[in-house]
Amino acid sequence: MESEPSTTSFSFRQNQKNHGNILLTLSADSPAPSAISSLLLELDIQLPPDRTSLVVDHFNYDTNSASDKHDVLLLPQSSAVRSDVRNYFGGDGVVAFPRAVAQELGSSSPLLTPVVRAPDTAYSYNPKEEAVTVEEPFAVGSQISLVSSLQARNSARFTVLGSVEVLENAWFDAKVKAPGAKDIMTSNRNFAKHLSAWTFKEIGVLKVGKVEHHLSSIEENSAGNGSIAQLGYLNPQNYRIKNDVTFNIELSERSFNGFSPFTVPPGDELQLEFTMLSPFHRLDLKPIAMTLNSTIFGTTFRLPDQHGIFAFRVNYKRPFLTNIDVKREVTVRHFAHDEWPRSWQISAGWVWIAGIWVTVAGWMAFVAIWLWSEPAYERSAGKKLQ
Repeated sequence: MESEPSTTSFSFRQNQKNHGNILLTLSADSPAPSAISSLLLELDIQLPPDRTSLVVDHFNYDTNSASDKHDVLLLPQSSAVRSDVRNYFGGDGVVAFPRAVAQELGSSSPLLTPVVRAPDTAYSYNPKEEAVTVEEPFAVGSQISLVSSLQARNSARFTVLGSVEVLENAWFDAKVKAPGAKDIMTSNRNFAKHLSAWTFKEIGVLKVGKVEHHLSSIEENSAGNGSIAQLGYLNPQNYRIKNDVTFNIELSERSFNGFSPFTVPPGDELQLEFTMLSPFHRLDLKPIAMTLNSTIFGTTFRLPDQHGIFAFRVNYKRPFLTNIDVKREVTVRHFAHDEWPRSWQISAGWVWIAGIWVTVAGWMAFVAIWLWSEPAYERSAGKKLQ
């Protein structure tokens, strides 16, 4: 009887709710227990059903240690998942993956991200099968994920490493040789350092500092450049429609032993939403200042012509970075009765104002003419005789 570990789906969920981080390692030499396979399947990570398969590649293997079995893969360090996603696992050199277990990631979970994929020439193979060819492999090529990551909505991290031997001291400084190449040193030490640092939140952690918003006045100088001046105090609870408002947020990123200023990856944008039930504005936040360990992002915009309860919201969720969801609620009111512009300040009303004064002037002219145009009466020469 194979003993099952005490890891259950319930305990894993509880660990995630408590912001726990887990690094799970697999090995083809030790089949994964069914409890682990079931847990990974709930996370949309599927392992080979035979539980003894490993990944082989006849073009990218170490000729020194796996000249016959081709089960020690030599792969370059991970490249960026997308051009707008920061890569924490890249670098120079190759990483050796001895006897790795294939993982196939589903497409239903947006929280899963592959860290290292197998090359196109790799496939999953069960060494217990004596057939010369594999007719229906579990997964092939880039379908195979050798290292997978999951970051929950509360930023708890879970990493699955397909080869536990990647972390062994023997492979940290081992000499490997790809077919037709020279002997080189592995980069397993650097890769293991960054993989464990990301899993246990030593890198890729965002910290929110000051969040400020205030009423602003935009003044243009002779050169056509606008300058922004603060009006009133910081973080008021009430604004008026069509006010000019400035919003600033301070962000830092943890890098091993300390925090440093956060920079948005090229091709990506940090955005502010001014929202009620749906966003009325979605604006890019640009870096406006930088301190020793943080960057201040900000923007200035005009409030919409709509009253109600609004919120300044920064919702920034990217792979390999902890989630940011900052919300500040404010009230936007109508114009007060003494805040409307006077009628003579509205050019469209000049016609009506002119019409009023023309009517007044015409009436006064009519009255004057009426009063000074009384007809003359002739007096009688004597009494009228009866």
